[in-house]
Amino acid sequence: MTLPYQVKPGASRFIESTARSRGFKFAVLSGAAAYFAKAGKVIVPESGQGALGPTLVPVGQAYEDYRNHPRFMKHMTAFFQALLGYDIAFVFLRLWFTKGETLKAYMALSKGKNTEWSKTRSCWQDNRHVSVDNHRRQCGICAACMLRRLSVHAADLNEPADTYVWENLSAPTFDAGAAKGFDKKTRVQKHYAIAGTLHLDHLAYLKQSRAAERPLDLAAFQLARALGEPEAVIRPKLDRLLSQHQKEWKTNMNSLGPQSFVVQWADNDQSA
Repeated sequence: MTLPYQVKPGASRFIESTARSRGFKFAVLSGAAAYFAKAGKVIVPESGQGALGPTLVPVGQAYEDYRNHPRFMKHMTAFFQALLGYDIAFVFLRLWFTKGETLKAYMALSKGKNTEWSKTRSCWQDNRHVSVDNHRRQCGICAACMLRRLSVHAADLNEPADTYVWENLSAPTFDAGAAKGFDKKTRVQKHYAIAGTLHLDHLAYLKQSRAAERPLDLAAFQLARALGEPEAVIRPKLDRLLSQHQKEWKTNMNSLGPQSFVVQWADNDQSA
C-alpha cells in the first residue's frame, strides 16, 4: 500500500511468454516490503527441487532458469543496495530439503491436524484449460503439479482425486487418466505432462549420469559464491538433496504401478 509507484496497463495485456520476469517482480515487491518494514531480510520458502532443479535440468533447449536461485537473489541484494542504499538478504531456509520434506515438517508443527496446505494451488493453468463441469481444478500433470503430487505422497498425505483434472496417474494412457467429461485433452497438455515427468525423472537420476559431473561441480561453485560457504560444504548438501529426491521419486513411481502412463514415459528403470 505504501510503495511509491503505480502501474497502468495499456490497451493490450501484459504479455511475457516465458514467465521468467516473475522472479524479478516477486523479489522487487518482497524486497520493497522489507525496506519499508526495516526488516532487512526476506525469507524465500522454495524447497530445493524448485530453487535448483530448473538450473540443473532445464526444459528442452531453454536456458537454465535461475529465478528462484540464490545466485539470482544475490544480484537482487546488490540491486537494492544500489537503488536504496539498503542491505536486504534473501534467505533460503528450505534450500537443502525436498518439497516433500518441507510439507512433512510443516504437518509436524500441528501434529498432522493442519489442513490449510490442501487449499493451496500449484498449477499455473487458468480455468479456461483446467475446468471440469464448470469447476476449476489443478491440471495434475504439469511440472508444478507433478512436484506437488510427488511431495504430498512423500509426506504421507492424500488429496481427493477431483483436486486434479488428471485424476488417475496410474491409468494406462494419458487420456484415460483425465476426469470424465473433460474434453480438452490437447496435444499441448500432453506435452506439458511429458515435460513435467521427464524433468523430475532426469533430476532424480542426475547424479548417476557421467555427463552431469561437471554441471554439478559448476552448480556447487555457483552456490558456494552466492551463499558464502565453501564448495566442500555445499556439494554434500547438494548430493543429499538429489538423493532424497530420487528416493521420493522412485517410491512415488512404484506406487503408480508399471501400467501407469507416467511410468511408461520415464527414461529410467523405476524398479531399480
